[in-house]
Amino acid sequence: MALWAKAEVWTAGPRLALRWARSLATIAAAAHKAVLPFEAIPRCPGNRWLRLLDIWKEQGLEDLHLQMQQIFQELGPIFRYDVGGKHIVLVMLPEDVERLKQADGYLPHRTVLEPWLAHRQHHGHKCGVFLLNGPEWRSDRLRLNPDVLSLQAVQKYLPMVDSVARDFCKILLSKVLQNARGSLTLDIQPSIFYYTIEASNLALFGERLGLLGHSPSTASLNFIHALEVMLKTTAQLMFMPRSLSRWTSPSAWKAHFEAWDYIFQYANNSIQKIYQELALGRPRNYSGIVAELLLHADMTLDSIRASSIDLTAGSVDTTAYPLLMTLFELARNPDVQQALRQESLLADSAISENPQRASTELPLLRAALKETLRLYPVGIFVERQVSSNLVMRNYHIPAGTLVQVQLYCLGRNPAVFARPERYHPQRWLDNRGSGTRIPSLAFGFGPRQCLGRRLAETEMLLLLHHVLKNFQVETLTQEDIKMVYRFILMPATLPLLTFRAIS
Repeated sequence: MALWAKAEVWTAGPRLALRWARSLATIAAAAHKAVLPFEAIPRCPGNRWLRLLDIWKEQGLEDLHLQMQQIFQELGPIFRYDVGGKHIVLVMLPEDVERLKQADGYLPHRTVLEPWLAHRQHHGHKCGVFLLNGPEWRSDRLRLNPDVLSLQAVQKYLPMVDSVARDFCKILLSKVLQNARGSLTLDIQPSIFYYTIEASNLALFGERLGLLGHSPSTASLNFIHALEVMLKTTAQLMFMPRSLSRWTSPSAWKAHFEAWDYIFQYANNSIQKIYQELALGRPRNYSGIVAELLLHADMTLDSIRASSIDLTAGSVDTTAYPLLMTLFELARNPDVQQALRQESLLADSAISENPQRASTELPLLRAALKETLRLYPVGIFVERQVSSNLVMRNYHIPAGTLVQVQLYCLGRNPAVFARPERYHPQRWLDNRGSGTRIPSLAFGFGPRQCLGRRLAETEMLLLLHHVLKNFQVETLTQEDIKMVYRFILMPATLPLLTFRAIS
């Protein structure tokens, strides 16, 4: 509780923020001094094994983002953090991000999530690109990019996502108009989750599930539960050596494996149906990402299945929570909401005629999504295991060191973002002609950026566009929402939102 209070004071207190900015300026002024050895990097105090014990006792580390923010305030913009068997260097300034980008080699390497890898190894499953490194990662990634991440791929699956976003708003509007007040107050979280599953399933597998207008199926509810369990147990197990946690946390391992088993079964059923239908005849029209990968036949079926499961597992929570936080921020910032609505209304005829134009006709809405992900990054860090020696903050970083960019801390740093606590999408547009680039790193960077990035952006952009055209979103809650880290950053609770129909 004390740590939470300290972090809130640091975020909100102008004196502390000013002192932080000045200390960064002092460090920057010393940027050309002699390179110091790795051992001279400030080190987070405390025993790494006691820290691991705390994670085990607390069943995770839900305030990890706030702890990191506090440590940066105390130690400066670079420090070493040891937990269990992991040794990590943490940074949080844009110039250090640029240094990591420059150091990205032909085969950028990141550490493998031990709990996820353990499940694949136990069942003899092939790993998807999320868990691969080296030439095998590069080979699969280069074959996946054209059908998942390229702009040409987006143009193909965007109309699919648009149809789901339109249906979501039609169904919500019918519920709103059933009320005499012309408004509906509800917990919108379940509906947003059903939307992300429906849209992702259609784009990936070419199949509608019917989640929006009906009671969700047991299979879909079980899938959502499996994702929640998988993410929570990942956070509990990821820092602890498997040889130790198998004895200290057997129930977490059991739940983790069972959750992944269900996710695999869910995705495998869809892939098997596509495979059979393609074997019986080539489709006349575009029918989703996985069908395209199977038709091209330049990856093995096991490779396609492995990366499809990665995309399936990563396409729900990581899109739903930014959507929920954007709706909340728009509800408590009505001026921003109105500016976005005006943009959507002006662009509506062009987008209705050609849905692909949504990606170019809604710059302020795209900026709003960047602003949400600045304040509430789903993944709180981006990491690289550096392949060669480099210098950061005048410290020697030897090859093989794991370096993490802490996105939550970067996004709330007053030395990088003026008035960081303010929800101000316009800052991203004002910055374009300023000559200084604000980092937007929620989906990573370079060749290892998130494979599902453009699918997630498309789902968020189109849903918000259609919601803004049809509804005024309101809330009585003006206070900040407590965020918790459960492998991804998510709200502990969400306030009720009121959707009021716009005549």
